[in-house]
Amino acid sequence: MSDRRYPIIYVRGYAMTESERDETAADPFCGFNVGSTVYRATVDKKAPAQKFVFESPVVRLLADYQYRSVYQNGLDILDEDWKPSPDETGRDVEGIAAASVIIYRYYDAGSGLLGDGSARDVKFYAQGLSQLILRVKELVATREGPPGPEGFRCYLVAHSMGGLVVRAFLQNPALGDAAARACVDKVFTYATPHNGIDVGGINVPGWLTLNEMNTFNRDKMAEFLATPAVDGRMDYLPPAAFPPERFFCMVGSNRGDYEVAKGLSRMFAGHGSDGLVRIDNASLWSRDPAGQTRPVATAYTYRSHSGYFGIVNSEEAYQNLVRFLFGDVRVDLWFDVDGVSLPPDIPKDADVDALYQVELLAAPRGKRWYLSRRIAEEDSPACRTHKELTNPATPEKRSIYLSTVFLANKARVKQDRPTLAYAMTLGVRVPDYQVNKKFWVDGHYEGSSLFRDTLVIEIAPPTAADPAKKWQVQYGWQTDTAGRATLPVSYQEVIDGKLQFVVPLSTMGAALAAPGISGKVRLEVSAWR
Repeated sequence: MSDRRYPIIYVRGYAMTESERDETAADPFCGFNVGSTVYRATVDKKAPAQKFVFESPVVRLLADYQYRSVYQNGLDILDEDWKPSPDETGRDVEGIAAASVIIYRYYDAGSGLLGDGSARDVKFYAQGLSQLILRVKELVATREGPPGPEGFRCYLVAHSMGGLVVRAFLQNPALGDAAARACVDKVFTYATPHNGIDVGGINVPGWLTLNEMNTFNRDKMAEFLATPAVDGRMDYLPPAAFPPERFFCMVGSNRGDYEVAKGLSRMFAGHGSDGLVRIDNASLWSRDPAGQTRPVATAYTYRSHSGYFGIVNSEEAYQNLVRFLFGDVRVDLWFDVDGVSLPPDIPKDADVDALYQVELLAAPRGKRWYLSRRIAEEDSPACRTHKELTNPATPEKRSIYLSTVFLANKARVKQDRPTLAYAMTLGVRVPDYQVNKKFWVDGHYEGSSLFRDTLVIEIAPPTAADPAKKWQVQYGWQTDTAGRATLPVSYQEVIDGKLQFVVPLSTMGAALAAPGISGKVRLEVSAWR
């Protein structure tokens, strides 16, 4: 298993009714096999959808990385009568290949087709996940022999509530086997309500036990996660439970195309959601070895919670998934604000506040999609207030996390280019200023930006043939170098094994005009193994 093609165990999301559980039980891949041929690129609902074929995560994993399903003669690996399956040569071989896709079919027992029709508690599902991992471990060892020095490893990929099942298994020592938890190499979640679900701005009540709907209540989450709330929130991942650097959160921002309950779900979820889960509830944070607060790797896409324009059946989420699982370079993107200036007509002694919206579009070279997309109109920018950016008592607020991107040498080989490259468009907008708690109209121009430019980054990491070679990183802003990465970036310092590169803003935005903003893009770059 040295090529890192470990078994992928998919954990699907919430099925509320018995009919939905029946539909899930009738699907061999529980939705992981659903693709899409439509793509909505704008928020304009009247515009026709574009055609863009995404075959499904299962099909692409089989085609791109030679994964295999584990179904054989109509049975899966948990059936007692499951038989050996043929290997690449056609011979029947006991066990399963490491490069296998396994579906955790936890709703079978709760369906009317294969079970008693009754929903179970998340704790029950978490314990079942533990048993499944140990079963997969046994079957992979049977076919491929004892694992290497690192031991047996697997990947957990989960959608929506499936991510809470995974967290319950990882964070609650009473749920499952420690040996099973030790097998998990990486975790990827799509649109998981890590901080619960809010309906009309109110958290799902704990007394709503029908069909286990209180699973998304924060008090209930604290119970099955065995983790207390932090400042009333449940989106904290304890480092002792799982390494936070090996967790990834994919967040959707398209509420408009979520059609569940004839649009009632998106109405109650409100703006700043994927139609069900609010954007600020769909990611995690943790602490680094020094005890400092750190976000878990996160990327954003204009996709809804599910449906034709759903996050699981999207090219954007799939590309983040495979780069996270198999990529070679990790880049954490930060924007460090040095200073902001107000319009000159605002009185100096006035009580002023404003909301700064920091936007990001991160795209790899030669592709039609974004690895991360944070746009004000889609309610997904990173935000800071004027007071947060100018208060000497809160210097940490001036370091703004944008996203994490993973890059793959596989793409570099295909293009026969010596570098890994992507472009990030950075924008900073201020919708309006409030002066003495009133909207300030003088000098206001709707939609104007304090800064907007596109940064091209090219990275040449050390190679296996020359591991002692230094990292080479070059950059270029669109307005300064016509979008060519010609300017070298030197290391600033090494933090927890990551190299830190600092790129000053382009000439267009470097001067602290009025109004204006100054700062730098900070890249934390590391080899990803």
